[in-house]
Amino acid sequence: MTDVTIILKEIASGAARTEDLLPLVYSELRRLAGAKLQHEPAGITLQATALVHEAFLRLVGDENATWENRRHFMGAAAIAMQRILVEQARQRQQLKRGGGRQQVELMDVAIEVNSQTSDADLLALNDALDEFQVQEPAKAELVRLRYFAGLSEEEAAEVLNISRATASRWRTFAKAWLYQRIQGAD
Repeated sequence: MTDVTIILKEIASGAARTEDLLPLVYSELRRLAGAKLQHEPAGITLQATALVHEAFLRLVGDENATWENRRHFMGAAAIAMQRILVEQARQRQQLKRGGGRQQVELMDVAIEVNSQTSDADLLALNDALDEFQVQEPAKAELVRLRYFAGLSEEEAAEVLNISRATASRWRTFAKAWLYQRIQGAD
């Protein structure tokens, strides 16, 4: 068992605190968050450190949550990061459509640089991924680990305890399925 799995089991039994887990997973979560945020729209206010902290707080804030092993914890972290990014995208979409209007002086307005990845794309991916989760949960977990947690194909295969070739096949299938679903929604 890895150190993470041992600490997770100790947390479940009450022998350790959730705070003991953070030093073991922080650098990996920070690296994954940084990789993920590189693909987010320019001008996004969320930093990798804040994303890791928010995801970790959500994970340990649920007193009923228990994790069986490193894979389970990393999967939960990927989902937490996904939810945070989707919530931010929804908030930005709401603001674009007039939600939360307030009067400001013209001199106080900051100009934000647009990016090639839109919030609408992220929201469409999230909706399609929720649908995919129902039909293909293991493949959906692979997508979350790759896209939202930023794991490489090899790292995701290791976390899921599958071969890299299987991860590659699953990724190809998932990509085609999600593309078809997203394009069909347009």
